[in-house]
Amino acid sequence: MGRKFIDCRAFPSEMKCSIAISADTEDELLQAAVQHAVAVHGHQDTPELRDQIKSIIQDGMPSERAPDRAA
Repeated sequence: MGRKFIDCRAFPSEMKCSIAISADTEDELLQAAVQHAVAVHGHQDTPELRDQIKSIIQDGMPSERAPDRAA
């Protein structure tokens, strides 16, 4: 089983967050990403937030190069 990650650089935000989070399991990654979204981005921990985060989980490791931000 390979690593999974979420990279905040791929998603637009006013704070231009540069955090990338990776973990060995989707559950571990989801927990860390939810904690980050709540503590840093001010989101509420809701089922909708968790579903949104699950939809952006990627396999592998984040690139050292910043991804293009969606407009």
